[in-house]
Amino acid sequence: MPTVTVADLSGGDFLLDVREDDEWQAGHAADALHIPMSDFVSRFGELTEAAPQDGRIHVICRSGGRSAQVTMYLAQQGLDAVNVDGGMQVWEASGKPVVDDKGQPGTVI
Repeated sequence: MPTVTVADLSGGDFLLDVREDDEWQAGHAADALHIPMSDFVSRFGELTEAAPQDGRIHVICRSGGRSAQVTMYLAQQGLDAVNVDGGMQVWEASGKPVVDDKGQPGTVI
């Protein structure tokens, strides 16, 4: 499975967060698109509208398990998708900004 580390990400990379609503509300990467894994298939069109044409989709969850499943699904659909190893736990531990659903400093749960 294609995988990248948090350190490999740059500011312009497209990030898809597949955690559930309560996790997102507590803390997420500011520019990420949020589509929970539980709603993913029914909301797939939102991703195809938002993702850059012919661009890479970086999929993230809390630790990497759910995002790995979504990454495999996206690859089967012919999209360039990679799993972010370690997920939001590593994102936060690396000092990258985390905001809550109001744009204030957040935390990863």
